[in-house]
Amino acid sequence: MTDRLLQSNPLTQSLHQVTADLQSIDPVPGLLRFTILGSLSLSLLLTAWTTSHPILFATTAILGGFLCGFWLICTHDMTHLTLTGWKTCDRLLPYLVSWPLFWPYGVYATLHPWHHAWNGINLRDPERVQWTEPEYQQAHPGVQFYIRHQWAIDITIFGGIGLILKTLLKGLQLQEQIPRLRQQLIRDILGSLSIHSLLLTGAYLQGKVLHYLLLWLILERAIGLVMQTRDHLEHYGLWGQSTTFLLTQLYAGRNIATHPLIGWLMGGLPYHAIHHAFPGIPFYHLSEACDRIQTLLKDHDLPPMKLDPGYLKSAYQLGKNSVLIPATDDPTPNRVSTH
Repeated sequence: MTDRLLQSNPLTQSLHQVTADLQSIDPVPGLLRFTILGSLSLSLLLTAWTTSHPILFATTAILGGFLCGFWLICTHDMTHLTLTGWKTCDRLLPYLVSWPLFWPYGVYATLHPWHHAWNGINLRDPERVQWTEPEYQQAHPGVQFYIRHQWAIDITIFGGIGLILKTLLKGLQLQEQIPRLRQQLIRDILGSLSIHSLLLTGAYLQGKVLHYLLLWLILERAIGLVMQTRDHLEHYGLWGQSTTFLLTQLYAGRNIATHPLIGWLMGGLPYHAIHHAFPGIPFYHLSEACDRIQTLLKDHDLPPMKLDPGYLKSAYQLGKNSVLIPATDDPTPNRVSTH
């Protein structure tokens, strides 16, 4: 369907109208979020680096790791140029956060628009976490075991390293279709290696190589837990195409009822369905957009968007049983026995 036909749909027009005034960007909320999370993260990590007390080291490293995970989420806003609205700032700052964490931001930022375009529509979606029935049936028994226990394995074992490798692999797989990925792959790898070469040299000169490696391991575990949980919750079990592109995004994404502080830490992504339909809305307007869109859907006699109860409860409930994307047009997902 062409953009013109989509725009002619009355519901699509109404959705654009009720959210139009929410897409203006004030740089202050984004700068505050980025600065507060960055300052707290770096302060805790500096304490972990300088202390000789094991308990204080572990405590500050773990807390700093979790806060780094939330700080890293700011780079997602920058991918859409909605953190500050200043294009140069939103395009350059992410690398300063990402490369010290080995996160291939350039590859991610290049792939991410395709995730928005293909979610619920095209199985080549580079951020799809849910497996299909044919993929499961054709997989090696070891891979089938992984699919049945995907949540636990991804969150607790693969963690941050798993997300890094998955993103790099998707970049390699799609570089023929998206030539810009070659440049981003080289830039991210060289950038991360250069920064860590300097950091490792500094650690060596201070006689703290093991300290450095242990600190980075804790960071990888903590950040991976945050990012993997978020990654799975956003779309898992909701794959499916609706009558229009906007409805597909609204129904193929998950909104989560959570405390406002968690919403702030997550950059408004508890309203992920709203973000997918309207990525130009900054994080501090997503709650209002959600209320307006739910009302509009009700006025058009359409079902409400998915709203799940909290991150931990939702992750526990969804992780108990794997759900496959059907091979047919039947929108009902099939569950895979975990036994």
